[in-house]
Amino acid sequence: MGEVILTMKGIDKSFPGVHALDHVDLEIRKGEVLALMGENGAGKSTLMKVLTGIYKKDEGTITYEGKEVEFENPSAAQDAGVVIVHQELNMLSHLTVAQNIFIGREIMKGKLIDDEKMNEEAKKLFDKLNIEIDPKEIMGNLTVGKQQMCEIAKAISHDAKVIIFDEPSAALTEAEIEELFKIIRDLRDKQIGMVYISHRMDEIKAITDRVTVMRDGTYVGTLITKDSTKDDIINMMVGRVIYEDPKTESAVPKDAPVVLKVENLNAGKMVRNVSFELRKGEILGFSGLMGAGRTETMRALFGADEKDSGDVYINGKKVDIKCPQDAVKEGIGYLSEDRKRYGIVVAKSVAENTSMATMENFMNGLFINKKKEEEVSWQHVKALKTKTPTVETEVVNLSGGNQQKVVIAKWLTRDCDILIFDEPTRGIDVGAKSEIYTLMNELVAQGKSIIMVSSEMTEVLRMSDRVIVMCEGRKTGELDISEATQESIMHLATQRD
Repeated sequence: MGEVILTMKGIDKSFPGVHALDHVDLEIRKGEVLALMGENGAGKSTLMKVLTGIYKKDEGTITYEGKEVEFENPSAAQDAGVVIVHQELNMLSHLTVAQNIFIGREIMKGKLIDDEKMNEEAKKLFDKLNIEIDPKEIMGNLTVGKQQMCEIAKAISHDAKVIIFDEPSAALTEAEIEELFKIIRDLRDKQIGMVYISHRMDEIKAITDRVTVMRDGTYVGTLITKDSTKDDIINMMVGRVIYEDPKTESAVPKDAPVVLKVENLNAGKMVRNVSFELRKGEILGFSGLMGAGRTETMRALFGADEKDSGDVYINGKKVDIKCPQDAVKEGIGYLSEDRKRYGIVVAKSVAENTSMATMENFMNGLFINKKKEEEVSWQHVKALKTKTPTVETEVVNLSGGNQQKVVIAKWLTRDCDILIFDEPTRGIDVGAKSEIYTLMNELVAQGKSIIMVSSEMTEVLRMSDRVIVMCEGRKTGELDISEATQESIMHLATQRD
């Protein structure tokens, strides 16, 4: 590892009701990948936002290339060579891919923007990343995973000396992650210092040199990755051991009634003649590679996207779901993979988000019963261990994992019998993951039924009673958990026409 390029010492930052950073230290060296780990709400993203000028620190010093600095904004940080790839996407959906990558530094031809040249340069970036994305495509038409790869390409397009990756792989396939790692190794060889924020232990062991751990806004310690075990890191993060053993047999009785039946569902190119059943008290896993059509299937089922054909039965009765309101009335709740876009309203409070799907239950005539709303919200905050100072705190001020818990609370308040969890632990740390897994098991024990879409194989094998596998819009197989392995799932996930 090379010399120190950037040091943060005694960094302190508070928000209303939250002491987010309590005199935190961090050291980044040239030619190394430093993992920054901690549970959701530990302060990792906040520390990086202080570094790149998104937030102003209250106390502490930042030393970069031997000089004390404080970047006024992200543009100033980028100009100095400090670039961040955000967990939450910061792209403009109505612009093209190339326009997003070069926004604010457009390539000009005279007084006009040279879109052709920007398309060429964007293509070179994608070729370097070994991914196929059309620079002329409208950003909003891309999947979350493809948008994330564009975010990474944008960061790499700067002449960076320090790159911060904030959960870069959360929406990527295994193949895309491996391509990302190739880029990171290449950047390391070029003596670029990198911070890698991730909750995926296998990634940390594969790509990082050191691990710095934070807990509740404080610095816990730093380990040499190759000399540390997974349990060492987890114990520093959460102070307890968390087990991830796969499920070996289904917990669902053979005679459990079918609560949901989908027959020959079709919706555009990504949902092609999909049929399956969900039983009472079951966790039905949906596995497949990115672009397999899992999310599209759930959105068509929920009425968020229009279906072309197909029948849906709930408890043996045929239902006509044309919009999400129809699905909710039939007792279906949907936790989207893109929580900020579809799951929560970040400018509203925890309480307002919790009551959102059941507002009629909180009305006194024309007015909202705020006391009842607050009481119900606190019940879910305690049950889900949501880290928030009050239920009046705006959701935008919570970490990603705690935002996800607010989405779950919304549907628990609705008391839906069928819950669709689309990437329920995306961007969530191991501690919060364990809590959500426990919650899901409690829900099915109460007689709820869950469809779980997940790109994490360990999650599918740990939680599912049965696994449906999709590839390119089709259901390619169905496995009881007792016969499901990573190999058998991957075989079906790559079984094309």
